[in-house]
Formats: sequence, structure tokens, C-alpha cells
Amino acid sequence: MTGNPLDEPLRKIVGDRTAKVLGEHLGLHTTGDLLHHYPRRYAERGELTRLADLPVDEYVTVVAQISKADKRTYGGGSGVRLEVVVSDGSGTLTLVFFSKAAHAHAHRLIPGRRGMFSGKVSVFNRTRQLAHPDYQLLDADDAGDAAVDAFANRLIPLYPACKQITSWKIAQAVETALNSLEGTGWAGVGEPLPDQLRASRGLASLPEALEKVHRPRTKADIGAARDRLRWDEAFVLQVALARRRAAESALPAVPRRPAADGLLAAFDAKLPFTLTDGQRAVSAEVFADLATDHPMHRLLQGEVGSGKTLVALRAMLGVVDAGGQAAMLAPTEVLAQQHHRSVTEMMGELAESAGMLGGSELGTKVVLLTGSMGTAARRQALLDLVTGEAGIVVGTHALIEDKVKFHDLGLVVVDEQHRFGVEQRDALRAKAPQPPHLLVMTATPIPRTVAMTVFGDLETSVLDQLPAGRSPIATHVVPAAEKPHFLSRAWERVREEVEGGHQAYVVCPRIGDDEDAKAAAKKADDAERRPPLAVLEVAEQIAAGPLAGLRVEVLHGRMAPDAKDDVMRRFAAGEVDVLVATTVIEVGVNVPNATAMVIMDADRFGVSQLHQLRGRVGRGSAAGLCLLVSEAPEASPARGRLDAVAGTLDGFELSEIDLQQRREGDVLGQAQSGSRSSLRMLTVIDDREIIEQARQEAVAVVSADPELTGHPDLRSALDSLLDADREQYLDKG
Repeated sequence: MTGNPLDEPLRKIVGDRTAKVLGEHLGLHTTGDLLHHYPRRYAERGELTRLADLPVDEYVTVVAQISKADKRTYGGGSGVRLEVVVSDGSGTLTLVFFSKAAHAHAHRLIPGRRGMFSGKVSVFNRTRQLAHPDYQLLDADDAGDAAVDAFANRLIPLYPACKQITSWKIAQAVETALNSLEGTGWAGVGEPLPDQLRASRGLASLPEALEKVHRPRTKADIGAARDRLRWDEAFVLQVALARRRAAESALPAVPRRPAADGLLAAFDAKLPFTLTDGQRAVSAEVFADLATDHPMHRLLQGEVGSGKTLVALRAMLGVVDAGGQAAMLAPTEVLAQQHHRSVTEMMGELAESAGMLGGSELGTKVVLLTGSMGTAARRQALLDLVTGEAGIVVGTHALIEDKVKFHDLGLVVVDEQHRFGVEQRDALRAKAPQPPHLLVMTATPIPRTVAMTVFGDLETSVLDQLPAGRSPIATHVVPAAEKPHFLSRAWERVREEVEGGHQAYVVCPRIGDDEDAKAAAKKADDAERRPPLAVLEVAEQIAAGPLAGLRVEVLHGRMAPDAKDDVMRRFAAGEVDVLVATTVIEVGVNVPNATAMVIMDADRFGVSQLHQLRGRVGRGSAAGLCLLVSEAPEASPARGRLDAVAGTLDGFELSEIDLQQRREGDVLGQAQSGSRSSLRMLTVIDDREIIEQARQEAVAVVSADPELTGHPDLRSALDSLLDADREQYLDKG
């Protein structure tokens, strides 16, 4: 056999039919894919699996004992039903079989027997059940000596499975694959970790780790296997990122140093406040990067309202000073318009080029470019960019189109990185003859280990100080179902804020138009929950009820761009008292006079999203108030999330909680490329130390051997461990 046997197509090992199911439903195509599909957990003989915790509508595998079996007739005696009750001490589960199946299984499923039972959990007559489950009994007289040995003498691996293939069928396929590799003495299976690294850390070899993770004799076997496999993932990922950083730093870029008495100096002189120490320190890092002859790659993250936009604007002005242009890419039209407005307001007369009436000698034109602009305005903006008349452009993905040409693009600022596909970011950077400098801003604080894993190709700057004059935000949970009078009081508080000369937001999870209503109704049917509250309905109810007489307006993503901009302008000008909106206001919207926010169905939002939304109030001198309205029961996980948000204003602490609840599959997948995470064993919450150590080891290996010519197995592991989407992400950055 040539090449690495882990790259062999599965059909050669397990046959066409099984390979087809594994490929189509679990994404497993090679022997390596199958062996890296690790057990979700392990059952022990005699272990009591908690049947009490079984989730409805999910496919599960349980190990339990049969306590009761009854054959019953129904339909006037014409039909037969076999009901088998299995127990594990924590709860019971009913297995049901009808007609021929009832007769076929009755003689095997008798009280006292133990087995593995697999199927989709449903509820009938308030009892959890599996209808026609697959099962495998674990008794000597029924399963044959080999099967008994397999189960009696070792831990039973339970695999992530699906309707089309059960956990033990996956186990059989794994067994076949392991036997095949053992038959050749694991010949040709590479060793991605360098020998010295493995020896110094006391890690098992790859064959030993794969053997122990799938066929453990003891818990210590599982621990040793996991230690090794976690290192594989962390190290290979960090090598990919280290190579990426090394390649970037080798690229040429035009150094951009601001003039001593130019645009930036004029802007700083007219600022009505002093920069925080944090803003000064981060700006120094940014300007040091911009002065080098290779592209800056920096992630700027910080608390909601910590002044990231000001740091980014100063960087853009510095680049314009040095003769270049700067582009700010925003994820939505509302946000692009908001950024354009705040940039031009902060710059004042400096936002007009010298030849314009009222413009400064040092000024530069700031243009907006979005997909919905009129033809004449769009044509003028494109002309200003290609001639260099405009030093700064703020726009949406419309900036990426082929027609957009720059005179000399020196800096790209990407706001809210996780909302942009890699291809979009790459397309904008390709608009300069040499790679422009890149500053990525994220308003959602990211735990350090996630930043190292997801944004490992970027240097990170953190703003954790709020500017002077920002007010604290009080956050409270309003349990609408248990205490309806709390909700009445919430609306009274909104009215009080408005009567005190302030404004308020009311946020709802959905819009409520026809298209939205159909989707919500379908979801509600599926989940047996009422649809989430909607902007259009809530606005109508509060305007006619508790907030009657106040100026209530709506804002959502399906409004025409001009209408959205008009509402935001009037709200910013104080002409609207209460803005009922979807999460379009989540980032970048800055109305210092807005002091109160009511978030309806708050349990339908994520922790980081709630923190983001809350950051829209308390932006002025008056204290902010955020009320989280929810019908979630007191002891539920959803309520726990809301209590966590109410309990702290520290976004980094909340991002850890968010990560623990969503697990990193979501976080990494979303931030990378929209595909599922390639991390199967590594968890970025628990494995901080491994990630940090792997990063150091990876940097050392890549510094000594950038092309990895001395590490062929590591090179091939880069191809196989990182799936195609993710590899493309790393290539493009």
C-alpha cells in the first residue's frame, strides 16, 4: 500500500453501503476521518446512564436494564404492541414495538437483561419512549462470546451517531479499521508531532492513542489517548497559523508614517476630550505596525463603548497623512451609515477636501458607498476613490465590487470580523498593488484562547478601559410569566426615562411581517413554543397601551435603506422617544441620550449579543438601564444566562460564559468560515495551557523550518486535520 493508510477511502475498509452512510450523514470519508470520530463518552458495565436527562427529539444510545416487558393488543385485538420498560436508577424509558416486530423481539427482551438501546426519543402520554429502537444485548447467553468479551472486559465507546447509523455500527466500522491497520503493523501511518516534542511531553504515539481512545481497557487509557490527540489538534492548528504569520510578515507593504503637523495632528488638536491610557497605548501599537514595510495584521478588541472607532479613525487619518487611502468595511448599511456619520462629525471641517467650501487645508473627503445608493451619488463616490480625492471611504460589501478602484489603498479596517466571509476581506485587500495594512475590530470581547485559536494570524490589542463620562448600566431580569406586574413596572420605567428628557430602545427577536410570521409559526410548531415576539406587533401594542402618547417608531432589516436611515437620524436628533427594533442596532449605533433598553424574549438571544445590545445605552452622562424580559422558568439554563448578563458588565467574563454554553464548534465555525469546527478533541475553554504551549512549539518549528521540509508527516497532517474550508480560511486570512 502506498501513501498514508489513514487517507484510504472508507469503502475499501468497511464496504460501499456503510461507507456511503458514514460519508453522507457524518462527513466521514477516509479511514483517518473515521478514527478521528471519537467516542462521545464511554459506558461501563453496571454504569447507570441517566435516563432522566434524555433530550426529546434527539437520537440517543443508552445502556440500561430491562425491568418490565408486556405484550398488549389494541384495535379490538387486531394489533399487537410490545412495551418494554428499561431502567437505570435515575429514570425509566419505554421501548415500543408493533405488529410483527412485537412478536419478533418479545422472546429476547425479557426482564433482567441489559443492553444498548438506540433511537429517537419521543413523548407519548407524558412518557419518554423509543419506537422500534435498534438494540444490542450485553448478555453472555445472547450475544456470543466475542461480543461479550468486547463489552464485559472494557469500557463501551458510545459514538456521536444519527438516525441512519447507530453507535455500535460505527463501533464495528472502527473495529474493522483498527484490525486492518494492526494487520500491517500501522505501516505508513505518519507521526505529525516531532519526536522531541512527544518525548519531552510524555505523549503516546499516534497508533497507541487511536487504539486507546477506541478500545480503552481503563480510564487511564482514555486520559493518555486524549492528551495525545488534543496536542495533535492544537499543534497542527498553531503550525498552520504560525506559517500564515511568517508568510504575511515576508510580504512587502508601503510604510505609512503620519506627518508631524498633518491631518492626524489637526484632528487630535480639536478633540474635546483626552484619549484614555488604553487608547493611547493601542494607538502606539497600531502606528508602530503601520510604519513597517510589511502589512499590519492586528485585531482590535475591546469592551462595548471602549472607543475602538476612535482608535481606528486615528489610524485611517495617519495613513491619509502619509499619502494613502483608508477603507472601513461595515457589515450592514445601518452600521455603515452610522460610522460615516460619526466619522464626519468627529472630523468636522477636516472631512472636506481643501478645495471645498468650508474645508480645511489639511482636510480629506470622506465618502459613503453602499449597495442602495442612487446612481449619481455612487458614480461620484467611485470617481472620488479612483482619483484619490477621497482619503477615507466607509462602506458595506459594495466596496468589494469589481467597479471599485482606489488611487492608493493603504489601510483596510474591518468592523465586526465574524460577519464577513474570508473571500470578502480578501477581495478588498486585493484592490491595492501591494497588500494594504489590515485592522480588524470586534465589538464582542473574545477569550484569549479563542483569539489565539481563531485569530492566531493576527496580533491582538485589547481596550478594556471605558472613556471618562461613560455611565454605569444597571441590568435587571424581568420574569414576565411569574411576575406580570414587573413587566408593567418596566414600561413605567421607560415612560419615566422619556419624561426625564431621555429616549429608549425596545428590542425584539423578529420583525413580524408576513414572510417572518410564516417562518416563526413553522418554528413554533416544530418546537412546541410560541413564536418569538415581533417588532411590528410589540410596537403597536405599547403605542396603544403602556406607552400611549409617546413617539414610538420601528427599525428592522427589511425596511428600505432610506427609511432606515431616516428613522435613525430622527432618533439621534431626539425626534423619536422609543425605537422598537431588531438586532440591527446591536453594534455601532451611538445615541448618547438613549438611557433605557427593554429586551423582549431576552432568553432567545446569546450572552454576547445581549451584552452588545446593552452597550447601546449609558453612552452619555446619564446612567443606563437594561431590562431583560423573559418567560423562562427560574431554574432553567436560559434564565441562568440572563442572570449572568445581569450580574456583570465585564464582556470578557461573559464571553467565557457564552463559550462554555455554546461550545467552540459554534464559535470557531462562525468565526472561521461558517463550517463546523475542525476541533474534535480540543476544547478552547479547558485546554488553554495546551494551546499556549502548542503555539510556542509551533513558532519554534516554523522558524527553524518554514516549509516543513524536515516534517513531511506534519505537512500531510495539515492537509488532513484541517478540512478544506478551514485550510482556505488560513490561506486567505
